[in-house]
Amino acid sequence: MLLVLVGAACSSGSSDDARSQATTTTRAPTTTSTSTTSTSTTTTTTTTTTTTVPAATPPIVTAPRGRITPAGPPFASNVADVTAAELGASYHAGCPVGPAQLRRISLSYWGFDGTAHTGTLVVNADAVDAMIGAFRRLYDARFPIRQMVTVDKYGADDRASMAADNTSAFNCRLLPSGRGWALHAYGRAIDVNPLINPFIDGGGDIQPKTAGPYLDRNRTDPGILHGGDPAVRTFTDRGWRWGGDWRSPKDYQHFERS
Repeated sequence: MLLVLVGAACSSGSSDDARSQATTTTRAPTTTSTSTTSTSTTTTTTTTTTTTVPAATPPIVTAPRGRITPAGPPFASNVADVTAAELGASYHAGCPVGPAQLRRISLSYWGFDGTAHTGTLVVNADAVDAMIGAFRRLYDARFPIRQMVTVDKYGADDRASMAADNTSAFNCRLLPSGRGWALHAYGRAIDVNPLINPFIDGGGDIQPKTAGPYLDRNRTDPGILHGGDPAVRTFTDRGWRWGGDWRSPKDYQHFERS
């Protein structure tokens, strides 16, 4: 367009008119540029407003000691009959209860890794409801459990199971004194995190042997049981006795019901 206007000026013979026309032509793009800049600014503002809308966030729950953690999967449990073959070395002829009186329970629990797991216990049929209720409360409180497998995975060797910090219930065995059946043989006892909640007899012997650092019951490590705390009460509120309340022996891992 500039070339056409200049050409017109030359044909009229006036160089001043040509300069005037050139100046006018130069301002027109300036006006257009200003309008474009204004439009660009409006578009940028609109984009910024759109992107500042907050995104949806997952629900959170408050865990013990004030930790904020994502909500986990819901607690789940399943109850099934159990056979002598499934009980393996934890059951043998002469036990005070047979497989027909026992049940296998699958339960949700929180591990020390902060994730949800499924463990297995064998208990007496009359202890099923109490055990599910107790572990539901432990799960809701995010009380951590190292592992939870049936003791036959350790050849029914109670000491090996304790050393592995394995939470377990039924095991057809005698009392440590050898005088009568332990309540574990009836499926009415459970040991919880036994490495960090050891057994101490009247002579000072501890089980498992590697539990020495946890004789200090002032420790507050996750998974340690203390008198009156929610994890202990989840069993005692259901009528189960806690071995940590005994004078001798002290059995911090142990809960039982006659």
